Amino acid sequence: MEAVAKLRNVPMSARKMRMVVDTIRGKSVEDALNILKYTKREAGEWLEKLVLSAVANWEYKQDMVFSADDYDLVIKTAFVDEGSMLKRFRPAPHGRAHRIRKRMNHVTLIVENRIATEELEAVEEETKTEE
Repeated sequence: MEAVAKLRNVPMSARKMRMVVDTIRGKSVEDALNILKYTKREAGEWLEKLVLSAVANWEYKQDMVFSADDYDLVIKTAFVDEGSMLKRFRPAPHGRAHRIRKRMNHVTLIVENRIATEELEAVEEETKTEE
């Protein structure tokens, strides 16, 4: 079972966010939270909230019956896309104008459990007995 969490319109360039996302991709949720907690980059704070949101989404999807601590959640997929861009102009020498682009990004995080939940195991057993 997997759960998705998305963070949209983060006021930071996608390149800066990708540097931190690459460090947590494929890691367990506990390891990822430890990495993000001690990362010096601003992206760490944003991603820490997103990982916690993905875990909460996973628990909610399980009807709040299972705790995420018991099922070894892993960050299955994490990717960063470019978002919209605020465009501004700043005065430059000789009466010219330089363009300033304030970039944004969208982060998508998918979390899944490595240990199967009891409900899934029960359904698998039922289908095996029917066959």
